[in-house]
Amino acid sequence: MTTGSAIRHFTLDLDDLEWTGHDLVRPESVVAEPDGTLWASDARGGVTRIDPDGGQSFLGGWGGEPNGLAIDPAGDLVTANIALGMVQRMTRGGAASTVMDSVDGQRLTSANFVFYDRGGRLWITCLTREDTWWPAVARPRPDGFVVLVDERGARIVADGIYGTNEARLDPEERFLYVAETMKARILRFPIQPDGSLGDREVYGPDGLGPGAFVDGFTFDAEGNLWVTTVVRNGIGVIDPDGDWHVVFEDPREDVLAEFAVKLEAGTGEPEDMAAAAGPRLQFPTSVCFAGPDLRTVHVGSLAMQRLPTFRSPVPGLPMSHWR
Repeated sequence: MTTGSAIRHFTLDLDDLEWTGHDLVRPESVVAEPDGTLWASDARGGVTRIDPDGGQSFLGGWGGEPNGLAIDPAGDLVTANIALGMVQRMTRGGAASTVMDSVDGQRLTSANFVFYDRGGRLWITCLTREDTWWPAVARPRPDGFVVLVDERGARIVADGIYGTNEARLDPEERFLYVAETMKARILRFPIQPDGSLGDREVYGPDGLGPGAFVDGFTFDAEGNLWVTTVVRNGIGVIDPDGDWHVVFEDPREDVLAEFAVKLEAGTGEPEDMAAAAGPRLQFPTSVCFAGPDLRTVHVGSLAMQRLPTFRSPVPGLPMSHWR
């Protein structure tokens, strides 16, 4: 466990986890509001609202398979719909609309994540140029990209990424951080005044370990990066010195070893990944700090019907819609 405020020693046993929500359907991304409300993406084509008292309601209208979630400057919900290949908006009353489905002549295939910075700019990631994401996992290729939408319009600002997953800005908004899933690492790019990006670099270890394919991540208030390793069924932290440690995980090492061999041979199938689901945790994908002190952490996933929940020794970095 943590000593003082040093996050580098913070770990949890799986027995320490609590649970939030029930009967959720692929709650890949979770967003919290200051009043305690949670929103979780829902594979039924919408989003599930979890109230502070535990009540739940489903808001449909998007269709497809909503993936990353955000709240825009107007307070509407925005998703990257990975099945439909578009970014969509939904008002609190349930009115759905399309934000965009292409940029620079490129369709938003496998749209993965959306993020609003403090200036209201929208950052979008697309995992691959394939219509579905599995080919980019089975046979990794550098065709993922990042889109920026600002007052200059929409344009691709980063390309050539092996599985572009979540993307966020650091607390000072000087760098764009990107999860490069199929390289099991985090990239970062300096942001120029016009929104263009400088040269990429690897942040933290160049590979977080066998099967440690990164999915989602978020910052805490001290600049630590909390990262999900989806098929290791775990979460870890990259501290500001670039050091990595596991907070908790539920891996199937034998399955991961076999999966690695198949990926190397280009013969991996979806059922090979599915076999990596842990006995107690199944495919965590995102990290959300919540609560009045931003120390309550909720974990999204591809397969769990509830959100693993725990208390962090440090608060999270407030999202732009908290300000």
